[in-house]
Amino acid sequence: MNSNNRKYELTDDTICILGRTLHRIRALRDIETNIMIVKTGDLGGYIESVNNLDHDGNAWVFGDARVSGDAQVFGDARVSGNAWVSGDARVSGNAWVFGNARVFGNA
Repeated sequence: MNSNNRKYELTDDTICILGRTLHRIRALRDIETNIMIVKTGDLGGYIESVNNLDHDGNAWVFGDARVSGDAQVFGDARVSGNAWVSGDARVSGNAWVFGNARVFGNA
């Protein structure tokens, strides 16, 4: 992927969950979601790798939410609050995982 098309970067702000290191994300461009506009420079939630959050679409991980393992968030999906998406889970379309929700496995 061309670095000019990336919508976020991984920061050095990390947390360790069950032996996995997750990085807080920072927006590299404005992202319009259905609930708000993420501005360039805004911090998001935590992901384990760039494979967890697609650079296309308006998907975003907010607040203290976490995405790890082979889980993927894409399309216009949102993960927020203290939600955790892990394993092989996929969150897509206009889906919104929030609060203390857990989505994992092959969900």
